[in-house]
Amino acid sequence: MTGSVAASRAPSAAVMTTLQAVGVQRAAWLLLAFPLAGAVILLFGGKRTNGWGHLLGVAMPVAAFGYGVVAFAAMLGYPASQRGRDLTMFRWIDVGQFHVNLGLQLDPLSISFVLLVTGVGSLIHIFAVGYMADDPERRRFFGYMNLFLAAMLLLVLADNYLALYAGWEGVGLASYLLIGFWQYKPAAATAAKKAFIANRVGDAGLSLAIMLMFATFGTVSFTGVFHAAHTASQPEVTALGLLLLLGACGKSAQLPLQSWLLDAMEGPTPVSALIHAATMVTAGVYLIVRSSPIFNLSTDARLAVTIVGAATLLFGAIIGCAKDDIKKALAGSTMSQIGYMMLAAGLGPAGYVFAIAHLLAHGFFKAGLFLGAGSVKHEMNDEVDMRRFGGLRKIMPVTFVTFLFGYLAIIGVPPFSGFFTKDGIIEVAFDKGGTSGFILGCAALLGAGITAFYMTRVMFMTFAGQRRWEDDAHPHEAPAVMTVPMVLLAVGSLGAGAFLILGSRFGDFLAPVTGTAPPSKGLFTVPGLAALVLVVIGVGIAWAMYGRREIPVTAPAGGFVTVAARKDLYGDAINESVLMRPGQWLTRLSVYADNRGVDGIVNTLAATMGGTSGRLRRMQTGFVRSYALSMFVGAVLLVGALLLVKL
Repeated sequence: MTGSVAASRAPSAAVMTTLQAVGVQRAAWLLLAFPLAGAVILLFGGKRTNGWGHLLGVAMPVAAFGYGVVAFAAMLGYPASQRGRDLTMFRWIDVGQFHVNLGLQLDPLSISFVLLVTGVGSLIHIFAVGYMADDPERRRFFGYMNLFLAAMLLLVLADNYLALYAGWEGVGLASYLLIGFWQYKPAAATAAKKAFIANRVGDAGLSLAIMLMFATFGTVSFTGVFHAAHTASQPEVTALGLLLLLGACGKSAQLPLQSWLLDAMEGPTPVSALIHAATMVTAGVYLIVRSSPIFNLSTDARLAVTIVGAATLLFGAIIGCAKDDIKKALAGSTMSQIGYMMLAAGLGPAGYVFAIAHLLAHGFFKAGLFLGAGSVKHEMNDEVDMRRFGGLRKIMPVTFVTFLFGYLAIIGVPPFSGFFTKDGIIEVAFDKGGTSGFILGCAALLGAGITAFYMTRVMFMTFAGQRRWEDDAHPHEAPAVMTVPMVLLAVGSLGAGAFLILGSRFGDFLAPVTGTAPPSKGLFTVPGLAALVLVVIGVGIAWAMYGRREIPVTAPAGGFVTVAARKDLYGDAINESVLMRPGQWLTRLSVYADNRGVDGIVNTLAATMGGTSGRLRRMQTGFVRSYALSMFVGAVLLVGALLLVKL
């Protein structure tokens, strides 16, 4: 921050002097140590920790959040150009010319993610205390959740791509363990494996990008790569951008690696909230924005990012329109909202701020929506089919109001968060100009209208109308340990967007990392007003279809588009045809070539030597006369050869 804004927001000089004196930012490793210690104690402490494990599981992320707030306050005490701090912990790899330190970096971008991960993550942990109260493996669950936070914090705090990759893989491992937490359910076990395998494809892209960085620049540190990026050729920079994008597509469930996200809803609902709001799917957006010096040098790589984002935001929104499972409808919305962030990140310096601002605002309202869905599921005997809900508005008033706040935020109704952040992305897309800017802007506008439709559909099917649940369900309001986090997230859904966007305070804060963004044109721009019109239309259509009509318990057959959306727009079928089947054929061809080629040559040589040896062995008869005859014939041949040489 600069000028009067910084002066009005920064803590007092005395507080800053104290914080800086104790070296708050130099001890950034504590941000990792808290949740990592929790994971180690809970996972290796055994049954002796069952009685209090959930309390430790909550305390560790809360402690990390508290330390993150202190580090953030200390950061504000420095001038904008000096807010980046590096902490080298130890020499990690020292092989030949390959030297990598395990270091952490606290700067405006990483601290923004730290506060999101630990703040929203802590609220989700608190909610999980009530949600998982009757689960016999609750202690193990909180251990995995702490591990998830620790891995995500390493990812966003690392000062080099290899350490980032370690956190990247840790997030993948933790998500596998949590999605398949109820592994006795075949669907959960399958979903965990699917998420793990789909992410391996994206991870291959990131690992190849890291190798290319070292081959091109001789380093994998952020500082080294970014300072030398301008020396690389255009094909090299573009290749780096595309490989990084492939990695981002895997973690952030963007086309074509999106299919795992919907099946991941088989995990406990707090896991879904953590994945969608604070951790895993946000990692891809972080990777693109952190690598902005690379993408700034390649228009082709940025164009690819915008295309992926625009296509995915529409893809996810369409899927969300046809899902009767409340969690899968929200999963489609996450896919779509991350698409908005990717679209903004691909627009360069003008879009980086809006990408991260929408990511932070999304953390509040998407966590609130998922926890609301979890509250409903918890009180409805684990039912997730919205066609068997209805009429919950009066029975679960706190859940309804907090869910309503998240709903208004995600569809972009002023003054809720999404109005400021998502509409800013639409505005920046149109500002790109030309045909591509018009197409991207129209895609973002259309996505806003579809979002209003499917989210209004969720509201009507869950909270409005007549009750449609079975007689054995007796829903009532969730306990306070679950509703208090939902209330706090609802407050963020209302105020986060305005706080981040108005006054350009967040843009000024991120400027040392992302570059200076152009000033906002105001609250109600032409694209913003167009988005509001489409939101009203989307809400009106949803009301006509689901608000004033009785909702059947059994879903109607629907047309081609509805059937396709219910089948995730055939994402699995496409991936099977394009990726899996060719992979099988390549594997079979490789096995055939190995058996007939490499193994064939080896086996032929072995058979030849064996056959020859067998035939020669027959000459060893053991009779003296045979050996004498052999010696005589050899002597005759030798004498004959010598005579021929003399002649």
